[in-house]
Amino acid sequence: MATVMTVVGILVFAVGLLVSIAWHELGHLSTAKLFGIRVPQYMVGFGPTVWSRRKGETEYGIKAIPLGGYIRMIGMFPPGEDGRITKRSSSPFRTMIEDAREASYEELQEGDENRLFYTRKPWKRIIVMFAGPFMNLVLAFGLFLTVNMGFGQPTSLPTIGSVSQCIVKAGQSTDVCPADAPPTPAHQVGLKQGDKVLSFDGDRIRDYDQLQADIRKSAGRTVPVVVERDGQQLTLTPTIAVNAVQKFDGNNMPVKGETVEAGFLGFTPKRAVVQQTFGQSLDRMYDMGENGVKSLAALPGKIPGLWNAVVDDAPRDPDSPIGMVGAARVSGEVFSLDIPGSQRIAFFVNLLAGINLSLFLFNMLPLLPLDGGHIAGAVWESVRRRFAQLFKRPDPGPFDVARLMPLAYVVASIFIGFTLLVLVADLVNPVKIS
Repeated sequence: MATVMTVVGILVFAVGLLVSIAWHELGHLSTAKLFGIRVPQYMVGFGPTVWSRRKGETEYGIKAIPLGGYIRMIGMFPPGEDGRITKRSSSPFRTMIEDAREASYEELQEGDENRLFYTRKPWKRIIVMFAGPFMNLVLAFGLFLTVNMGFGQPTSLPTIGSVSQCIVKAGQSTDVCPADAPPTPAHQVGLKQGDKVLSFDGDRIRDYDQLQADIRKSAGRTVPVVVERDGQQLTLTPTIAVNAVQKFDGNNMPVKGETVEAGFLGFTPKRAVVQQTFGQSLDRMYDMGENGVKSLAALPGKIPGLWNAVVDDAPRDPDSPIGMVGAARVSGEVFSLDIPGSQRIAFFVNLLAGINLSLFLFNMLPLLPLDGGHIAGAVWESVRRRFAQLFKRPDPGPFDVARLMPLAYVVASIFIGFTLLVLVADLVNPVKIS
């Protein structure tokens, strides 16, 4: 049964990925048609065509490899300086430029002269290229709201889940207390599982994060703690100990392998799935977006770890980048777990939301062949035309993005190499859920 559910999880992920890609390309397609640009093809996937159908002037289809998609717009690049579409050269870089230019005109038909992409004003081209990533952002937003407000998020509560018997450093087991380990303040004053903390040192407690912060800054002090037990309120007066506890960063995320001296009471909070308010959901999405940007910037630094995981079979860092194969594997593992069906669905929706957020951030990088590279080209064209108007100079004309194709090939090669490295790591040394 577990194997069947694993396969189901992988298939569900594949469908979700295809929908995300199709949704992205729909953004490009709809805005291109809105501005009168002819679009001969709308394809989900790469490689051989599995299915296609022509409707009007556009062929819609699905290809064999569901790892991307594209729409083909006529006239992505302007003609060369001599007005010609093709101009052969012995220079390999020049050949790259002209091959890209020729490909953007290969389905040119009579009457397309006024339907070319490059002839549209820069702001229209920016909208067309931004619409794809924006659709991913909208989908991520909707999926995150669904998970946070509909299913809820695992949350630490200001309720006692368990009480530690003795004081040990962060990360050490308390199953068996060392002979010289002192008892925890929570154990000394008689805190019990299920006690709900109502106030700490006179401050009304709203959530566990507030309680944790209050405890940490109260080292060495004896403070009144009001708890609710069996419907009645009790006041306890523990003396907060000093201990080496887990260090957290500015986003309240644990810093791996680092501790800090702070106040310590000695209990583990109860965890429960709690539906979030709209405001709480927005806060969580902002944090995820911020962490996504940081993760994207940190990708180059992750390459040595990936290489060691593949070549030397080194332990895979849980924060290591994973590709679509790794994400599908995680989805399959989650579906095979003995957990409520609602939690499986919530995890999958959250995973798909994270992938759509990543697609938005990645595609907005100002590098060809990504959408952000075309946006950057249109912005630069707008700026230089504005300067020409300001200083009463001749219109410089459209910016020839095709000139950047040699750089685009370099960028694409780096992306492909990184993708292959992640793919191999996901196959031979995958990230596994706990």
